Amino acid sequence: MTPPHFLPRRIWLQRLFGWGLGLTWLGTARAQALGSPLPPDATAPAHPGSLSGGQGAGVHSPLSPIAPLPKRNDVLAWSLLTDVTTRVDNRRIVPVYPAAVRALNQKKQRLQGFMMPLEPGEQQRHFLLSSVPLTCAFCTPGGPESMVEVRTKSPVKYSLGAVVVEGKFHVLENDPYGLYYRFTEAEAVQ
Repeated sequence: MTPPHFLPRRIWLQRLFGWGLGLTWLGTARAQALGSPLPPDATAPAHPGSLSGGQGAGVHSPLSPIAPLPKRNDVLAWSLLTDVTTRVDNRRIVPVYPAAVRALNQKKQRLQGFMMPLEPGEQQRHFLLSSVPLTCAFCTPGGPESMVEVRTKSPVKYSLGAVVVEGKFHVLENDPYGLYYRFTEAEAVQ
């Protein structure tokens, strides 16, 4: 595909592949310095031998056509679920959950988020629920702490907008797929 005659090649590539790439010319990228919103002492591990937390709840792009999650008091807060640190155990990175998260295990809970289908079709029985919508079909919107696997009793219609599910919540200790959380026997609720 060639760029339109009225757009410089650099601008066309940025529009084609995304504004945030920092492309300066075909095949080259400009280095970008990323800063932390946390003070330097806040990034220290909470436990000796642990790593700092994951990527957090992810970032909802201000350019997204999908509205962010509305505030609700009747659902789990993603800020609670993403408050996880990790440690290395036998060359594996494993989650270290705070007591408030451990207390949710095996209990009926509600959570709102954005569907990431794991099966084809309009009706979904197995999907991931994410704290932010997908911006790319090949990218995850955040780390494992920002996604919950959902298995439903009956199919749920796929939606680009926020959905709420209720079911038995599981805090996973050693999931082979690297997931931290799962809902079973879930149902879509309003």
